[in-house]
Order: sequence, then C-alpha cells, then structure tokens
Amino acid sequence: MPLALLALAVGAFGIGTTEFVIMGLLPEVASTYDVSIPTAGWLVTGYALGVMLGAPLMTILGTRVPRKRMLMLLMALFVLGNTLSAAAPVFGLMLTGRVIASLAHGSFFGIGAVVASSMVAPDKQARALSMMFTGLTVANLLGVPLGTFVGQSIGWRTTFFIVAGLGVVALFGLAALVPEVPRPEGVRVRHEFAALANVQVLLAMAMTVLGFGGVFAAITYIAPMMTDVTGFADSSVTWLLVLFGLGMVAGNLGGGKFADRALMPMLYASLGGLAVVLALFTITAHNKVAAGATVVLIGALGFATVPPLQKRVLDQAAGAPTLASALNIGAFNMGNALAAWLGGLVIAAGHAYTSANWVGAALAGGALLLALLSSVLERSAAAAPTAATSAEGTEQPPAAVTNG
Repeated sequence: MPLALLALAVGAFGIGTTEFVIMGLLPEVASTYDVSIPTAGWLVTGYALGVMLGAPLMTILGTRVPRKRMLMLLMALFVLGNTLSAAAPVFGLMLTGRVIASLAHGSFFGIGAVVASSMVAPDKQARALSMMFTGLTVANLLGVPLGTFVGQSIGWRTTFFIVAGLGVVALFGLAALVPEVPRPEGVRVRHEFAALANVQVLLAMAMTVLGFGGVFAAITYIAPMMTDVTGFADSSVTWLLVLFGLGMVAGNLGGGKFADRALMPMLYASLGGLAVVLALFTITAHNKVAAGATVVLIGALGFATVPPLQKRVLDQAAGAPTLASALNIGAFNMGNALAAWLGGLVIAAGHAYTSANWVGAALAGGALLLALLSSVLERSAAAAPTAATSAEGTEQPPAAVTNG
C-alpha cells in the first residue's frame, strides 16, 4: 500500500480524537468556563452540525482546487480550529473553534477516500479506504482514552494543543507523501450534484445512516446499560470502550479486505450479523463475559460496513464522486444522531436500557433490506439492455414477397 495512506490515516486519527475526546472532558471544560454540563454539551452538538454542513460546503468550495491542495487546506483549518479551542478565553470562542475544526471533517474523509482509491488498483481500493479509516478506529482505541487521561490529569487545553500538533504532522505528511491527483477534466459542481440523483448512491447513503446508526443506538447508552444491567463498576466502562475500539479496528481492516473480493456479499454478512448481534445484546447484557464479547462484535461488524459502503458510493458516483463521498461521511453522523435520539425515546418511554439494542437491530435490519433492494435494482438495470439486445438479434426478417 502507498505510504501516502499513512498521512491520510494520521489526519483521520487527529479528526477522530478531537470529535470524541470532548465527551470525556465536558466536566473540566464546564468548570473552566463556569457553565452547566448541558451548555458544555453544545461543544458536541456544534461539532456534529458542523460536520453535516461542512461536508457539502467545503467540497463545493474546493471543486476547482486540486485534491492534494484541498486536503492540506482542510488540515490547516483543522489545526486552526483546535488551536482556537485550546486557547479560547471564553466559552463562545471555544465553541467557534470546535465548529471551525468540524468543517474539515466530512470533506477531508470524502476527498481523502477519492485520493486513497485513486492510488491503488481497483481490486485494492476497499483496503486502501480501510487503511485511511484505521486512523479513525485507532483514535477511538487509543487517542480518546489517552486524550481524556491527559485532559483530566494535566488540563483539557493540553489535549487540544496535542491534537492541533497531530494536525500539523498530518499536514506535513500530506505535503510530502500524497501525489498530485488532478481533477477529472470537465467535472463541475453541477456534475457533483447530478451524481446524487443516482438511486444507487442514495441507497448507499441510506444504508450508511441505518447501518452505522444501529451501532450507536446501543453504544450511546452503553455506560448505564453496563452499570445498571450488567453490573460493571463505573470505572470498567472505559475498558469496555477499549474493547469496542479493538473490534472497530479489526472490523475495518477485515471489511476492506473482503469488500475487494465481494463487496455486496460483504455488506449482506456484516449488516445481517450486526442486526443479529444487536438483538442478542438484549440477552447477553445480563452477563459480564457475554456482554464484553458482544461489545467487541458490535464494533467489528459495525465498522466492517464502512469501507464497502464508502466504496459503493465511489463506484456508483464514479464520474463525480467527491461530493457524494463527503456526504456519505455526513451520513454516518446523521445515523449516529438519529439512532441516539430513537434509543433515547424508547428508554424515556419507560423501557429498560437494553431496549435501545432492539432499536439498533431494527436499523441494521433496515440497512440490510436496502442492500438487497440495491442489488435487485442493479441486476434489473443490467439485464434490461441485455434483453433488448437479445430481442434485436432474434428479430426475424420480413417474409419475401413472391409474384405469381
């Protein structure tokens, strides 16, 4: 695999760390600015909104910019946002820094996916995507726990300065290692939007929303579920999240490898397996060993869908993939928000914390149905021209006219 993928992975590591580390540092940030925890929660919400809005905005603004240069500009924006967050004297400026950093998120992964796939042969593209996304999974495994530890021990500002430093390392890596990738001739913003009219692109994005949403329906409420239902101590939740991160790393790499061999079957297996495991989590959550094993499987099966779904979008929007690729990253965040809200509704209605797992299973099952529908439509579209050609080839010539 090209060394340039390492630079993309470092950028992904920094982005993944800054997105999630704030959740473990909210009390410290709230204390610094003398605001309530719900108010500090806007640092999470504001980032998520920035990802969804920034993905199309930054991609459109970068339509005429070479992809390598755009990746470097996005990483510079990421460094600026995290530096502002680290140094902000008032809460409003920190929130501004979080939003600035988030604007780079969706477009970096979207453009990065296009660049990563362009550097390898077609039969290795999903693995190249998984190498880039490994940075994101390792961020959840190592970056977030270490960043939380540093923030709680030394100070949360130090964490964000370190993240900004990671962005600088990624910026130099992009400059030194990523080759110049010329934009396709004649591709304009209208072509990028036209790719979104492809029903297969929309189905892939819907699979992303529902499939990864299934993961977050359960993981959002893992702390109260594991402490109140399973009986783990509060201090054990961190290690359970590390197990989840290990599953993510393994699933991401495995998903990329097998998607290159058979993309749609890989999606069927991972989405179907995810739906089953989430449903079983309502039972295994009552046993510590079984619950720990299930958490690993949820991480593995959930992230096994990421490379094939991103590859599916790139394949179906082949003529102008950049905007579709970036929007699919936003779809992951949309799925997270939707699933957390639905799971919360079920729990607020008086059901047990494990009921969120049924929500996740239903979402993953819905994604599987969409994957099957996508394949049916694709086969029908492929068969139609063949049938037409066959009909033309068997058409009988008109009978000869005879006299007499």
